[in-house]
Amino acid sequence: MNVISIGYKNLKASGLRSVLTLIMLAAGVSLAVLLSALNESVDQGFKKNIKGTDMVVGAKGSPLQLILSAIYQIDNPTGNISKAEAENLAKNRLVDRTVQLSFGDSYKGRKIIGTSPEYMDWYDVGLESGRVWSEPFEAVVGAQVAAETGLSIGSTFHSAHGSDMDAEVHDDVDFKVVGIMEHSSTILDRVILVSDQSIRDLHHSEPGSEEEITAMLVRFKNKMGMLSLPRIVNEQTSMQAALPAIEVNRLMGLFSVGRQVFEIVTILLLALGGISVLVSMINAMSDRAYELALIRAMGAGRSKLLVMILTEAALLGLFGAVFGIIFGHVAQALLKKQMMMKYGFELNPLDFTAFETALILGTVLICVLAALFPALSASRRDVFKTLKEYED
Repeated sequence: MNVISIGYKNLKASGLRSVLTLIMLAAGVSLAVLLSALNESVDQGFKKNIKGTDMVVGAKGSPLQLILSAIYQIDNPTGNISKAEAENLAKNRLVDRTVQLSFGDSYKGRKIIGTSPEYMDWYDVGLESGRVWSEPFEAVVGAQVAAETGLSIGSTFHSAHGSDMDAEVHDDVDFKVVGIMEHSSTILDRVILVSDQSIRDLHHSEPGSEEEITAMLVRFKNKMGMLSLPRIVNEQTSMQAALPAIEVNRLMGLFSVGRQVFEIVTILLLALGGISVLVSMINAMSDRAYELALIRAMGAGRSKLLVMILTEAALLGLFGAVFGIIFGHVAQALLKKQMMMKYGFELNPLDFTAFETALILGTVLICVLAALFPALSASRRDVFKTLKEYED
């Protein structure tokens, strides 16, 4: 019988003691797996949606709120700005491209954005089916919106004022779906795009009144734009300029406190798991002293006994890590829909990462190191003295 088989049988025989240690290890590993997946999802989601946007221009207020509302669609806008003033900025020699955005309405909680087809080009998103709008009140819907609401080519719907699910519905105007965007894992999956004129007509803007938009995405021609234009906008216009890269780094800094708490809890759980292994092995060596002495008396050397005990600890760590990874992936599957619906961040429960491999090896190593002291003590115990004690 090999040492792995013996170690497995010993784990089964130890019953509740091993189960409690396994739970401790699995909890630490599953939390580490989930935390790593969430970090990766959030980081990738923020980076992908910033794509090509050097600056966002909107109404004065919180720059972070402007970024969250204009790029990520997860906050209310800071207000409206003059379309003429925004277009004047777009003519600056340092500006390469711009896209105007107008908010204010939604459908079943999904924002309706008045914009131009260039907004799709901004993210390199094409159409899965249909065509781009060409008339007022024609709409192109994101892949996720289509999947969740059942909207398809030819469907009609009524918009609601604001972004609340129970907001006042504009039942006097029908929007018609003429296109569905391909899945892109960007914010465009979760929005409905229409022409800017549709938004103006929907709210019955008076003829001759100053046209307004909510925000404008800006892409610079070179780094000089980054250095000078934000200051010019903030100091010399009624608008506000916010730099996504800076604001997202600030936001991630706010998240870092929560991350550190989770990391500390994870480390504590794994450390407690290691301590649990140490205590479990010390008790096991005491309870099995006679059995181990018999094994030695039957010809097993100290090294073989040492390997057998450490193998048992390694198996305990391996099982704990594997169960923890399974639980971590199950948690990802449970959170996947909510993360996508609320924030547009993707979790991939079926992805196995290099971090998880390192986590398995690390957990096994912790358990082996924790078992080393009781294993050495058991292997050095006097065989004949132990047998005599139990016979007496």
